[in-house]
Amino acid sequence: MQKYGLLGYPLGHSFSKTYFNQKFEAEKIDAQYVNFEIPNIKDIKNVLKENPDLNGLNVTIPYKEQVIPYLDELDEDARLIGAVNVIKFTKGLFGKKLKGYNSDIIGFKQSIEPLLNETHRKALILGTGGASKAVFQGLKQLGVGATLVSRKPKEFCITYDEITPKTMEQYTVIVNTTPLGMFPNINNCPDIPYDLLTPDHLLYDLLYNPDETLFMKKGKEKGAVVKNGLEMLLLQAFAAWEIWQK
Repeated sequence: MQKYGLLGYPLGHSFSKTYFNQKFEAEKIDAQYVNFEIPNIKDIKNVLKENPDLNGLNVTIPYKEQVIPYLDELDEDARLIGAVNVIKFTKGLFGKKLKGYNSDIIGFKQSIEPLLNETHRKALILGTGGASKAVFQGLKQLGVGATLVSRKPKEFCITYDEITPKTMEQYTVIVNTTPLGMFPNINNCPDIPYDLLTPDHLLYDLLYNPDETLFMKKGKEKGAVVKNGLEMLLLQAFAAWEIWQK
């Protein structure tokens, strides 16, 4: 039996575990998917030792960056992003080799690309966490220049206070990578000037619970195109499976 799992803390109701185990059952694949809820990244050593039959891992918050020193190799996208959410196990001369990939970028690109048009040349990425890096690289590969927006002043970022009417006019793609608006805090949203949105704007939210966040709702009211992150979530899971199988 093949064995896969998810590394993170806390894990709660993990999408990956439910998704993959349902997939294995439906497609009669002799495999199982388990959660490894570890309070410290150092515990990855115990996970590997106690599960010698592992074929692959997904990695989620807060270990997408912390896991890198434990890997033998990085795929080019993962190296550029500086974050890993898929680990593939291969046989090396001295036991197993661990290679890190980033399927978030694959899922994001495939999901947003059909919505982009010639007016979408610049993007604002709200948030500076691990997901924002995958979004930044994904947009860059699609020919869209991006600027990160942070609550506090940071290098290579602007703050929410620095978003001017001119910024809103030029940056017609806005991607929310923050947890603002996620269930149960559905009345929260990032602090951008929503009154300056137009039908030329595209608002993409990495959140998918609720289906329509307040960020999306406010965009819709101004005629903007809006999309949540559910498709991205599914596409990155498809990509993870392909990485493990290739």
